[in-house]
Parts: sequence; C-alpha cells; structure tokens
Amino acid sequence: MSAAADTSAVTNLIARYAELVDAGDFAGVGALFADAVFIGSGGPVRGSEGVERMLRDTVILYEDGTPRTHHATTNVAVEVDAAAGTAAARSYVTVFQALPGLPLQPIAAGRYADRFRLRDGRWRFVERRVRIHLVGEVSGHLRG
Repeated sequence: MSAAADTSAVTNLIARYAELVDAGDFAGVGALFADAVFIGSGGPVRGSEGVERMLRDTVILYEDGTPRTHHATTNVAVEVDAAAGTAAARSYVTVFQALPGLPLQPIAAGRYADRFRLRDGRWRFVERRVRIHLVGEVSGHLRG
C-alpha cells in the first residue's frame, strides 16, 4: 500500500468504530477489536467478546436498537510506519445525544489514542485508549 492508502485505511477504521457504536452494532464493534485491547474508564477489555460485552453492559439502547448518539471524531492524525507494518493515530471525540425530553446536545468529549497493525494485508486495531475529559448529561447513555 501507499502511505496515502495506509492513512486512509486507518482513518476508515476510526470512522467505522463511530458508525457501529451509533448504530448499536456492538458485535460489529467487537469484531474491530478481535485482536486488540480497549482501554477506557472501566479498565482494559480484550477481544471481540470482551468489547461487545462491555458495551452491552454499559450503553443504553433504545427501541430503535441504537443508543441515539452521534460520535463525531475530529482532529485525526495518523502516523504510519510502513516498514514495521504499524500505525498510530490520535483524535478528538465528541458524543452527541438526543432523546425525548433531551434536546440534541454534547454529552461527552475526549480523545482517542489508537494503535494499529497491518495483518494479512488489512489494517486492524491493536489498542484504543479512551480518555474522556468533559462529561455532560450521560444518564440517558450509560447504565449506572
């Protein structure tokens, strides 16, 4: 792959995560982390089943099957080491939510620090570290 193609593939993985979470497809999110660790406020979670279970245990889904959120990922910076077959990315995330009785608003903002590995010709997550710095009204999003 070229440097541009590698960067695009990694950026697409970052975007795919947001799309899957917002669609309520936690099994799909889990698949993104089949060979990876997800590190958030609840501690490290490994592999497809661990990530899927963590999301099912913490995120509220509504009658439409979604969490009624919109993850906006911005300021994406990707650094590829083609020779090593690795990449790192950092980005900002802002989570928006709208519910009956809760107008559209940001409910959380923070940063992602991601690591990737090229395996069998495809880029894959190795690690995602989530650091949420700003928290708003999350009672309609997170359990507990």
